[in-house]
Amino acid sequence: MSKKAGGAKKGEKRAETEVQVVARNRRAGFDFDIEDRLEAGLVLQGSEVKSLRAGNANLADAYAQPRGDELFLVNCRIGEYDKAGPFGHAPVRDRKLLVGRKQLDKLAGKVDRSGYTLIPTQLYFRGGWAKVELALAKGRTHGDRRGAIAERESKREMDRAMVRGRRR
Repeated sequence: MSKKAGGAKKGEKRAETEVQVVARNRRAGFDFDIEDRLEAGLVLQGSEVKSLRAGNANLADAYAQPRGDELFLVNCRIGEYDKAGPFGHAPVRDRKLLVGRKQLDKLAGKVDRSGYTLIPTQLYFRGGWAKVELALAKGRTHGDRRGAIAERESKREMDRAMVRGRRR
């Protein structure tokens, strides 16, 4: 008996869906102190989905911004899909994010009052749906970055010393 690809039989639990990462923001961990992460859905046009599946996205200068009762992803570049022709999408536009009301209120409060910012750390597909991982973060100053580098180097040195000690 064959089973359909996406469905589960009655009484069976669905297996964890596979994640296909499209784009990562690797500078986020260096430029910001990340405190919390959350997942949000993306509202996209058809040609944007096709372009994302082709891996044509850039999160370099993107950030999320609450506006009223909604959350938007700003400055995220999703390249044009060639085969869409004149019916394609604008590469850089504000895209609506889908989050729960309680989550949105909590995030908006922290962003407005506490000096936090919401930055996308990765863009991916989970179960066929486009998702973005947002990080609640505070910007680092130049001195903070140096401190983080020094801390990372000292941790690396300690790990090397521990490995050398085990070998003896």
